[in-house]
Amino acid sequence: MSNEFELVLGTRNAKKVVELRDLLRNDPVCLKMLDKFPTSVEVEETGTTFEENAILKATTQARAISAWVLAEDSGLSVEALGGQPGVYSARFAGPGATDSDNNDRLMRDLKNVPLEKRTAWYTCHACLSDPDGKILISCQAHCYGRIVAEPRGVAGFGYDPYFEVPEYHLTFAELGLAVKSVISHRAKAMRLFLREFRPLLSKQSAVVQVSSM
Repeated sequence: MSNEFELVLGTRNAKKVVELRDLLRNDPVCLKMLDKFPTSVEVEETGTTFEENAILKATTQARAISAWVLAEDSGLSVEALGGQPGVYSARFAGPGATDSDNNDRLMRDLKNVPLEKRTAWYTCHACLSDPDGKILISCQAHCYGRIVAEPRGVAGFGYDPYFEVPEYHLTFAELGLAVKSVISHRAKAMRLFLREFRPLLSKQSAVVQVSSM
């Protein structure tokens, strides 16, 4: 019997999964995808905050598949746009928008805004739900930068080619996973998550060992 804790990642975004797997690589966790569970559902992100959407995704999927689910909601906020696109980051250009569509709209909206006023930040809110739909961990983190006029880099996804971290003079799409796993909003949120998850993991492992004796 495996001593690994089964944790389902509450996303169908393969690129997010790559980042999450990398961040959890040193923990005794068996990560599974939603696609492995026939009873998983599509969750409509109706929340007005990243926290509300993360909780909605985690609890809904956990009850649907009867498993522990780690879900997160993340997005970009631009100061000059009053915090937009925010929770609408994935659909900034409309329902079914592609990354290219969203970036095109972002560039149009910022057309007359100088670089020094293009302050922006990524937010990530992560939640862990038990199989009964009870939230046990909830945490949020940010990464601050600015939006450049031309895309740079081929890694990452979403707005990453336009999001520059001034300290590095590189966009998220130019940074490798090694650096991103330290400074990104998702990495920071996961470090906060792991502080609470590891003690919980130890308790759950003890319960499994006792029940299997």
